[in-house]
Amino acid sequence: MPASHLLLALAIVAVWGTNFVVIKVSLEAFPPFLFAALRYLFALLPVVFFLPKPKVSWGNLCVYGLATGVGQFGIMYFAIDGRISPGLASLVIQTQVFFTIGFAMFFAREGLRLYQAVAVGVAMIGLLIIALHTDANTTFLGLALVVFAGFSWGVANTVSRRAGAINMLAYVVWASAFSIPPLVLMAHLFEGGWQQMGSSIASASVGAWAGVLWQSWANTLFGYAAWGWLLSKHPAAVVAPAPLLVPIFGMGASAYFLSEPLPLWKIMAAGLVIAGLVVNLFWPSIELKLKQHFS
Repeated sequence: MPASHLLLALAIVAVWGTNFVVIKVSLEAFPPFLFAALRYLFALLPVVFFLPKPKVSWGNLCVYGLATGVGQFGIMYFAIDGRISPGLASLVIQTQVFFTIGFAMFFAREGLRLYQAVAVGVAMIGLLIIALHTDANTTFLGLALVVFAGFSWGVANTVSRRAGAINMLAYVVWASAFSIPPLVLMAHLFEGGWQQMGSSIASASVGAWAGVLWQSWANTLFGYAAWGWLLSKHPAAVVAPAPLLVPIFGMGASAYFLSEPLPLWKIMAAGLVIAGLVVNLFWPSIELKLKQHFS
């Protein structure tokens, strides 16, 4: 991979990782469901007028939009709003990898291989360590909510795989239309009604709006467009490992900007979860090279 492409991959991962700090800061101005609704509103508009609808069913777009907008980010914002630290959220959300594997087994009848079972087991030990260290900053409810967000991300991954080879940026933009209505309804029901929503929007600072636009344009539009471009230029095996750095950026940025502590148990938990992800990602290629070496 050329140095310029490597730098682009690192920029994407840095945006996705530090995004958890932006979420935490922005939640001081906007309640979580309203914040998520605004994110997808600006991901949809005005870009939707410049991108044709991808060749995929409305039902597929709807499920993807609900899974990402409500299940993944709406619930994750709610969790980060006082129920789990953003650094740990950036780590726990990576459980989406294992949910994606599970859905592939169920729907595509893909078998569970031994290395995948080992990977899940190692990562689950990391999650157990986190569960045993819940406190005022990281509650068990917050941990459960982010695991559910990972589950929803797995649903979204499964649905997008069924969409086939399409323009991923257009897919994300058009699916955003299905994220907005339920998030607005949830904001109305659980965050004080229309008057409170209007008050939050009217009183938000320039920095808070910058956080919304960072979510919409940097995290969603730039991240997905640049990621899709890299995948079109290089084999998936070359590009795919980069997201493993997301928790590193997430926990590091949270420690630096938010003074989130990094005790030994948190580092151990992160190491176990990332180790599980690494085993799941790299074991097939390692196994293939070993067979070629000894054959």
